Amino acid sequence: MSRGEHDRGMRAVERVRSVRERDSRLGLQQAAAEQARHQARLDDLERRLAESSQWSEGDTWTYLALRGSLLALGETIADAGATLAASSRITAAARSHWTQDKTRLSAVESLLERRALARQAARRRAEARELDDIAAQLWSRGRGAAAGATSEEAVAG
Repeated sequence: MSRGEHDRGMRAVERVRSVRERDSRLGLQQAAAEQARHQARLDDLERRLAESSQWSEGDTWTYLALRGSLLALGETIADAGATLAASSRITAAARSHWTQDKTRLSAVESLLERRALARQAARRRAEARELDDIAAQLWSRGRGAAAGATSEEAVAG
């Protein structure tokens, strides 16, 4: 039997598991990239907050305008933090799915490999058995020919 005829059903399972693993890996990569974008946005907002000017003097309207912009920036930072936290949970879930899919694929690949090794060992045992039979036949023919030669010598002598 050729390699393709063995474990046809398990090969189909392997293909399905492989597709699922690849899809979940791509999903994890996408989630991680999205999380990195959210982290970069939050870092940028926090940098802007740290670099913002402090009110030291001026009229009340300047103070109120600065205070309003800082409050708005603070709300934006809080929203960005919440978005980052949600993105982190999505990335963790995607990593969990990928790990599970990868483990399932590895299990199928391992099973197929063990089955192939078992078939190979069985093939070697069958070949060894066949070679032993051939050797025994040759040995028995050799003894029979030697016995026949001995009986011819006894008759001639």
